[in-house]
Amino acid sequence: MKLLDVCELDSRALQLRHRRAHLPQSAVVAELKASKKTTDDAVRDARVIRDDLERVQKKADADVEAVKTRRRRDQERMDSGAISSAKDLERMQHELATLDRRISVLEDEELEVMEQLEEAQAKLTRLEAELAEIDEKLAVAVDSVEVETSKIDGELAGVAEEREPALEGIPDDLLALYTRLSEKMGVGAAELRARRCGGCNLQLDPAEISRIRRLAADEVVRCEECSRILVRTAESGL
Repeated sequence: MKLLDVCELDSRALQLRHRRAHLPQSAVVAELKASKKTTDDAVRDARVIRDDLERVQKKADADVEAVKTRRRRDQERMDSGAISSAKDLERMQHELATLDRRISVLEDEELEVMEQLEEAQAKLTRLEAELAEIDEKLAVAVDSVEVETSKIDGELAGVAEEREPALEGIPDDLLALYTRLSEKMGVGAAELRARRCGGCNLQLDPAEISRIRRLAADEVVRCEECSRILVRTAESGL
């Protein structure tokens, strides 16, 4: 009967360890970590695009300013009267018109880059907000896992404390057999109740029941199906 007490405690410990290994919160953590990685990658890519567009915009700004500076210099030369030749003036006016067209093209390109940069920055801001939200949820989920794990570990410690005195009085050879079987199947013994193994739920045949009935009370009985130790009680149906 004492072996049944150990079995019950080991079954509780087995259930607790299974519960700890399959916490719903752990699944949430795994899902959030996957989302975090995906979003992290998206943020990194969006930041690269934003930074590239910032460099393109700076170059576009510089290009526009360089052409405008050249146009102002040419216009100042014309306005100063330094150019007296009609041919040179005509050539200069033609160059100014060309520069005006170039400035218009460059400003259009600059505007397009600015719009792209604005969109890229908006996307990056949105992704960073999503990442921050995921981080908050992940922190809560991880904390929940830690709390639940700590609670289960406390229960496991309680079971271990109860198990020590429950082992007292169990023969060493029986305990060694029980331990070997438990390593293979979780719990190495089960109650024989109503002629049925409590481990695999096999109904023992009449011949086996007759054989067991004739055995000494301290002789070890094993289930033919699952090999667990069968613990006989008043409810065994013998």
